[in-house]
Amino acid sequence: MKFLIPFLTALLLSLTAQAAEHGTPDEAVALINKTAAYLIDEGPEKTFFEVSNPKGRFIYRDIYVVIYDLQGKIMAHGMTPRLVGLNAMDYRDDDDKQFVRDIIERAGKGQHGPVDFKWVHPQTQRLHAKSAYFRQVGLYVITAGIYK
Repeated sequence: MKFLIPFLTALLLSLTAQAAEHGTPDEAVALINKTAAYLIDEGPEKTFFEVSNPKGRFIYRDIYVVIYDLQGKIMAHGMTPRLVGLNAMDYRDDDDKQFVRDIIERAGKGQHGPVDFKWVHPQTQRLHAKSAYFRQVGLYVITAGIYK
């Protein structure tokens, strides 16, 4: 018992620290709004370039921005820039959910999320539940998700 209490305390502190590393819904929405303002002020070309910089201003903790056009083409990707130019409309998660299609359709109706799906966390490389928040700005849908 004497060793169990320190072990459980250390485990609890570790889990709390890991949870604190994940972004929050409010932080994801703030990052989307920051990106939207930049898109409006600076235009698409400069915004896509900035968002696709994995060490840039549109990354916060484990939250990154992805911008799609209305047909599902990835215009910018904050974590994996090599995906830019691919059409993700029919991407499916581990449960066969077409989450990009859902995001784009809901954004077109003026909704902002969340859309829940499962995706690999970029830092742990493990499958996690994720909630994507989004906002349509002109011809583009700006997304940012939080891992749970």
